[in-house]
Amino acid sequence: MLKSFRRVATIAAASVTMLAAAACGAGDPNANAGDSGGDRIRVGISVYDMSSFITAGKAGVDAYAEANNIEVLWNSANLDVSTQASQVDQYINAGVDAIIVVPVQADSLAPQVTAAKNKNIPFLAVNAGLASSDLAGTVLPDDVKAGEQEMQMMADALGGKGNIVILQGPLGQSGELDRTKGIENVLAKYPDIKVLAKDTANWKRDEAVNKMKNWLSSFGDKIDGVVAENDDMGLGALQATREAGIKIPIVGVDGIEDGLKAVKNGDFIGTNLQHGTVELAAGLAVAAKIVRGEEVDRNPVYRMPVVTPENVDTYMEHVVTKRDEFLSTLPQLIEENLKTGDIANEELPE
Repeated sequence: MLKSFRRVATIAAASVTMLAAAACGAGDPNANAGDSGGDRIRVGISVYDMSSFITAGKAGVDAYAEANNIEVLWNSANLDVSTQASQVDQYINAGVDAIIVVPVQADSLAPQVTAAKNKNIPFLAVNAGLASSDLAGTVLPDDVKAGEQEMQMMADALGGKGNIVILQGPLGQSGELDRTKGIENVLAKYPDIKVLAKDTANWKRDEAVNKMKNWLSSFGDKIDGVVAENDDMGLGALQATREAGIKIPIVGVDGIEDGLKAVKNGDFIGTNLQHGTVELAAGLAVAAKIVRGEEVDRNPVYRMPVVTPENVDTYMEHVVTKRDEFLSTLPQLIEENLKTGDIANEELPE
């Protein structure tokens, strides 16, 4: 069990306006231009979509922003590269102090990165990578390792042989590319595990339901296990198998609330904790420190712990049962983690 957190003053989540692709009025990034509020900074954030992981991450961003005099502008690109590019263009034109992107695709936004650099606006990729050498910083998970960990759990559950299907993230996004690589690294050690099918469900639960139903129709009881590159897709596969009246091993990544519950209930054999609340808040912290000229590691790596039925209760506290208390300590936790370099750590020092 992780050590108990020291209670600090409760931090109310900052109210962050959801901007449309063509924002206006109170949501306009230009609305408060020139109003610096002392050392207050403005950070524009564009995320690929409002998935369960990103929704949890937003709560961490809000808490850190409230505690550190940061105004956050927030946009969701709804998995559209052009929309995300337009959102980032708005931030650049508005002259925000920094830009954070959770990109739709790894090979996107090159003109925006260049434009931001030319205007001395730090541009950071958080949670998913961008193929650019001009980024001011990154806060990224070790997704190859996460893919290896989930595939190893499945290999162990199957005794090294059987047939699997793989639900991938959005094709071309760094999380999909790296988790797939990790899965393939482990599969190379198990020639008796066959991949019947693999395809994207775009991190989405509903798409995974339909994809899994199609695979069950095609392969039936030949499917021995499901490797999902995130929990939402694993949960979609779970729904499809339940409706079909079958139970097979499923493994995921992220450790969202429903994913942890699935591990606890025995519906998942395991997952990997990528706590969006912690990771995205760390990204905001790195951006803020760069803007303010403070010393910080500009490229820390988030290494996900494996979650199994044996340790799931430990992580349930921070993601589910004691979440409000965890959020109240989060700003202090982030500061400590940036000092130690272990940005996935979830316990404050005594």
